[in-house]
Amino acid sequence: MLNQSNGASLITSTHPGLQIRLLQVSDAERLLEIRRENFDFFKPFEPERPEIYFTLEEQARLISIGLEAAQAGQGYTFGLFLPEKDKLIGRMELSGVARGPFQNANLGYFVDPAYHGQGYATSAVQDIVRYAIHELGLHRIQAGVMPRNTPSNRVMEKAGFRREGLALNYLKINGVWEDHVLYALTAEDLQNGVF
Repeated sequence: MLNQSNGASLITSTHPGLQIRLLQVSDAERLLEIRRENFDFFKPFEPERPEIYFTLEEQARLISIGLEAAQAGQGYTFGLFLPEKDKLIGRMELSGVARGPFQNANLGYFVDPAYHGQGYATSAVQDIVRYAIHELGLHRIQAGVMPRNTPSNRVMEKAGFRREGLALNYLKINGVWEDHVLYALTAEDLQNGVF
């Protein structure tokens, strides 16, 4: 459920130590901090980024674009926060929202490695899927994960996603065309109690 608090949309999380809300421009500094501190960790799993990407101005600009996309119903960029400190620990995005007969969105995310293994990613994926299906009226959420990204593959499986196949040379990651395991979850899966 998306609620309003301090002007920012909130999703009620099933994880007791987690708050999910649309990223705001005021979050740009912490988002940049996570990206810079974990550059080497994230690099093998992300597209190549120009130097400007790692500036406060660019992160603020990208968050602004994300807010415009949310207003237009085209995409939603969420921050994962520890509410007691209002500390940003990750980012999750529903992108490429397609309406009409598809009613689909792509899911992508990262969590600061300092907070891995604590259930934040799995809970947030499930919370955002519920929001996407029940509040946004989407029918299908899909995600692509590189086969060697064992932790993200585990998150998809624990979150109830169905493995649908392998897409060869699917995305250019860190300068190389990488295969991705395709996962999906539909409204029917939620109705059947997948989680």
